[in-house]
Amino acid sequence: MTTEAIPLLLAALSGGVVALLLTLFGGGGSVLAVPLLMYVVGVADPHVAIGVAAAGVALNALTALAGHARAGRVRWPCATLFALTGAAGAWAGSSLAKTIDGHQLLLIFAVAMGAVGVSMLRPKATVARSEPRLNWAMSPRVGLAGVGVGSAAGFFGIGGGFLIVPGLMASTGMSLATAQATSLLSVAAFGATTAGNYALAGWVDPALVCAMTIGGVIGTLAGLPLARRLGSHAALGRTLFGGLILIVAAYVALRAGTGA
Repeated sequence: MTTEAIPLLLAALSGGVVALLLTLFGGGGSVLAVPLLMYVVGVADPHVAIGVAAAGVALNALTALAGHARAGRVRWPCATLFALTGAAGAWAGSSLAKTIDGHQLLLIFAVAMGAVGVSMLRPKATVARSEPRLNWAMSPRVGLAGVGVGSAAGFFGIGGGFLIVPGLMASTGMSLATAQATSLLSVAAFGATTAGNYALAGWVDPALVCAMTIGGVIGTLAGLPLARRLGSHAALGRTLFGGLILIVAAYVALRAGTGA
């Protein structure tokens, strides 16, 4: 195996890990993409890692979205409005992030990782809700929520599913399961917008993106049967996963703080 192929293999493995965790736990996994790219694959520039991660997450989200769409779980009017307004926010957020020094950005990213980890530790609500239809009264709430969540997702270069899902639930009243499926359009839109912005600065490596995407497809396929087996242990799994994210966040902060 040539030395040029090793980073691509590691990127594929990283994409598989991220997709596997997303499939098993329904969110939070994409935040591990940047640390994996930097400390496993060996990407030196934090901006490149964020750009590649955003592109990979967007493509993997589209794959997952297709499955949910075929099953009729996506509420397209709400999804479209949230994604369009959020994409504008993602462009603004990613533009701001591009102006920040890489190590400082990593420190801020570590804080975002900590927030994701804490959100994974919180139990998911299972309250039954009626499924809403987008109307004129609801539209401003959905649009404003989209802009806010998209700005954060673009700034940190993450899919933002852990913010999009509660944002959709709060602004529309849809159920958790529907929000998870509907959120994937926004995850793809925010990731694509962020990646496109970073690509303008030359901070997206197409080869690494392709490798992560291929690995992500394999990880998703591997995760589906495992998710069914997880069953009643899902809550414990989410808790352990949240703890893992917090540990990685501390490691990222330490490395960024020491300039390593």
